[in-house]
Amino acid sequence: MRLLDYGQAARFSTIPLVILLDIVGVGFAGYLLLISSNLYTAAIAMIFILLTVIATFFNTLAAFSYYDSYFYEKKFKEIEACMKPMQRYPTVAIAVPTYNEDPKMVERTIGKLMGMEYPRDRFKIYLLDDSTNEGIAAELREFSQQKGIAYVHRNDREGFKAGALNNMLKSSMEEFVAIFDADEYLVNRKFLLNLIPFFEDKKVGYVQTEKRYAKSNFFANSIDLFNGFFFSFVQTSRATHNTSTFAGSCGIVRRRALDDIDGFPEYIIEDTFLSFKQKIKKYKSVYIPRVYALGRPISKFSIFAKQQWRYNYGGTQFLGFYLKNRNKRHFKLTEHVDYISLGFGLNYLSIVLLLFTVLSILIVFADFPFNSYSLSMLNQVYIKSYLEIFGIMALLLSFIAPILVSRIYFGSFSYGVMIFLLNFALTFIRTRAAIAATLHFSPMKGWAKGESQRLRRILAAFRNSMAEVVFSVVLFVLSIFAFMANNLSGGVWLVWYSLLYSSTFYFFYRYR
Repeated sequence: MRLLDYGQAARFSTIPLVILLDIVGVGFAGYLLLISSNLYTAAIAMIFILLTVIATFFNTLAAFSYYDSYFYEKKFKEIEACMKPMQRYPTVAIAVPTYNEDPKMVERTIGKLMGMEYPRDRFKIYLLDDSTNEGIAAELREFSQQKGIAYVHRNDREGFKAGALNNMLKSSMEEFVAIFDADEYLVNRKFLLNLIPFFEDKKVGYVQTEKRYAKSNFFANSIDLFNGFFFSFVQTSRATHNTSTFAGSCGIVRRRALDDIDGFPEYIIEDTFLSFKQKIKKYKSVYIPRVYALGRPISKFSIFAKQQWRYNYGGTQFLGFYLKNRNKRHFKLTEHVDYISLGFGLNYLSIVLLLFTVLSILIVFADFPFNSYSLSMLNQVYIKSYLEIFGIMALLLSFIAPILVSRIYFGSFSYGVMIFLLNFALTFIRTRAAIAATLHFSPMKGWAKGESQRLRRILAAFRNSMAEVVFSVVLFVLSIFAFMANNLSGGVWLVWYSLLYSSTFYFFYRYR
């Protein structure tokens, strides 16, 4: 029997780690139900079990996705090796949407795109400028005239990025549309030469490449790895089911497939909706686990928070859209699971974490009859002791698991710690985004700018994280009461959560 190679073994090791975390969580929930003595505590236990089952589902799904991704990467290498040279060069519209971005950065992005290894008369660059700053618009217009590229300006932002792309489709006639964000610096000039051949299959609607950010400081690199989990593991796993999503840039879309779904869906995450609508029309997708362009590093937490707000707001919209349209064609079970996790995944990471925290408070102070049961086979050791053991194990494993995964895949414990903290720091932000989408509030969200003077920085960070700070203080006060009641594990539990949620303030202050 052939031994697993390192890559396969590393991914496989994630599965038992996650299963152990799930067993501890389910065991803890089961003990709560076992010792419930009244309707109130039974209700708490049942809700805890429900949340644990949801967490178990997504944790297990993630673990198998990590393992599954290994096989796609090997399969893709085989597919790539069999690709034939291009016989003809179809026309391509290269779209660069921008909104009040630094003109120098936009000009650098376009300058690299102009140097692609592809017949120059077969691709055309469109600068889609929605800038409201007249000075920026004037500079980009002049640059476009000098370089001979198409400059398209709108006086409104109707439909956001998708609206700008649809506006371009009114005048462009190219067979394919390649999209790059204004900050994405091309690092492989063979982008078109390597991707266009995949469209030889007439049912391929879009081809997406891996999106990453340029290297910078520790915080920015942590953000890159935070998003890298999705592209390195989730996308590759979904690619085996033909459900990998278009990611909005660093990819190419077939124009005919766009026409079949009436253009780019005008939602805040138009790319996810495009992926699903093309799937309904029975188009295929191709995910290429290769980096062709690097985005500008995200060095400010407010920018990252805004990005996550948009993802969660859009994901909530998508979940509703999927539920309404899931019967428009026959989907396999794996495809349904992929789309549900796509819409609910970030909600799970936010709302479920928050509900777990609230339930933890109720559990610590609920009147569970811990001392009324004993296990005689273990010399009268009370179930309370086992609850404390399960609780502490659950806390330790929830902390250790992402750190070990980070060490296995990215060779770093410290990045794992940062990613773990970022998930908690985003909990309220993601939850508010989901609520805003559900209530059809505006998708736009802003945060106070970080000041250079220390006191102003503190005040700005407090304004940006007021809910998290208040919640952290409440948790800390409750932990004191738990300690006073001789509930050591409960007090530690609440202090731990208090520190985790206070990280939002720290990130807004430290990475302003």
